[in-house]
Amino acid sequence: MAKNKKQLKGIVLTPEQKKRQRERSIAIALALGVLVILFFAVTMVKGPAVLMRPI
Repeated sequence: MAKNKKQLKGIVLTPEQKKRQRERSIAIALALGVLVILFFAVTMVKGPAVLMRPI
């Protein structure tokens, strides 16, 4: 390709769209973190009995 041609940049987001995308990403990360903590807490409450189940 010639160096003189303009390269397509793809989709360019506006500052407002970038802000909303970042807020959504943070919300998803927080929800995932809460879910991980919840699973960990439930596992700790149940104790080692979780691993000792009949086959």
